[in-house]
Amino acid sequence: MHYALQPINNSEIVHIQAGQCGNQIGTEFWKQLCAEHGISKDGILEEYAANGNAGDRKDVFFYQADDEHYVPRALLLDLEPRVINAIQNSEYRNLYNQENVYISNSGGGAGNNWASGYAQAESVQEEIMDMIDREADGSDSLEGFVLCHSIAGGTGSGMGSYLLEALNDRYGKKLVQTYSVFPNQNETSDVVVQPYNSLLTLKRLTLNADSVVVLDNTALNRIAVDRLHIQNPTFAQTNALVSTVMAASTTTLRYPGYMNNDLVGLVASLIPTPRCHFLMTGYTPLTLEANPAAPAVRKTTVLDVMRRLLQTKNIMVSSHSRSKDFSQSKYISILNIIQGDVDPTQVHKSLQRIRERKLANFIEWAPASIQVALSRKSPYVQTAHRVSGLMLANHTSIRHLFTKCLTQYDKLMRRKAFLDQYEQHPMFADGLDEFDDAREIVEGLAEEYAACESPDYIKWASGKENERMPGEGLVNPRRAAADY
Repeated sequence: MHYALQPINNSEIVHIQAGQCGNQIGTEFWKQLCAEHGISKDGILEEYAANGNAGDRKDVFFYQADDEHYVPRALLLDLEPRVINAIQNSEYRNLYNQENVYISNSGGGAGNNWASGYAQAESVQEEIMDMIDREADGSDSLEGFVLCHSIAGGTGSGMGSYLLEALNDRYGKKLVQTYSVFPNQNETSDVVVQPYNSLLTLKRLTLNADSVVVLDNTALNRIAVDRLHIQNPTFAQTNALVSTVMAASTTTLRYPGYMNNDLVGLVASLIPTPRCHFLMTGYTPLTLEANPAAPAVRKTTVLDVMRRLLQTKNIMVSSHSRSKDFSQSKYISILNIIQGDVDPTQVHKSLQRIRERKLANFIEWAPASIQVALSRKSPYVQTAHRVSGLMLANHTSIRHLFTKCLTQYDKLMRRKAFLDQYEQHPMFADGLDEFDDAREIVEGLAEEYAACESPDYIKWASGKENERMPGEGLVNPRRAAADY
């Protein structure tokens, strides 16, 4: 007698998008999800999707309203109205729950100042936490939260930081994952205090998130120019790349199989040590609509896709290929999510070939190999390629991104530039200790990633544990790796 194994997945995710950047990439993400699940711009199931044969789970990210509309489990938060007003005037305006939209009454924004974003979020915490509580209580089995934001401006960084702390306090046992956009290092930013904002946010991402998917604008720009042959990529085009990554990283949750069908499973397999939870991504084949100049990828076997994912030019973090001591850098873990019509034996052969060719250099202190999750594609979205792949990787070279943030911060701090903008807010009223603390934590994070490259990492880590005060410097000590 044979019993059919049913995938177990009964968990929902609440999606929070904060600030201009967070709302822009969040909007693209929801457009993508609607297309993949056959949901119209108004939240109504399209006729072609009404038979329900797709085997998808819409309820991870959507709930059904009384009138059968599908409504995103999404909160749209900003301190200035421009981006959210544009969403509310777009063709998707009827999709969202209007009760979950927050725009500051003053509408003045955070002036690209982390301290302002943080203080404003704190002053309206009741209103925002009420929205979060309502969404959480409306879930049958809430698994966790996803935050979409930028680390360099004022709202995404400051309000985002406050939210991370608040979620930690209120929902200590729930998973918190972020999609965090890092600024373009190759362009002079009009946000002169970007290094301050980035460092203060990185502290919260280290201490209060379980998993951070790093979206590096430097790399996204490079990929758009070099790989997709777009000379001056627009925000809309880089946001389309981001939404592709976000949608692909959630496919195993929305089209569940027998493995990796919940967020905890995904995160636990990628993060063996609590603090080193910053993930880089790669995606292939990359395409953007309406761009005939981009070179076409003709062949997409599983091996082709998996080899391409390991190429530095496809990885969406700039530190990966630019570091001088790249040869020292190693993978801590890799998860490839392969979508499409795939024979599992092809996966096995591809992994064998990659091992033989030594295409991936792993850490020595823990058993590591490329994990593969197979996922179905949406039947409602036609793609030119038979197979596509997303890589989520924990790689030690990401520390160069943090050291770059530290260098830029130190340059600014040496001159004590623009500090008066921060001192007028409550957190800095009694001094600049918060900056020193943030710097120490980010420097410790870079050191830990560097230590991961050594075979003696376990010895190093246990020494650090002895030096540390209880709970200090651990991400969510209540939820250490053993709890996953």
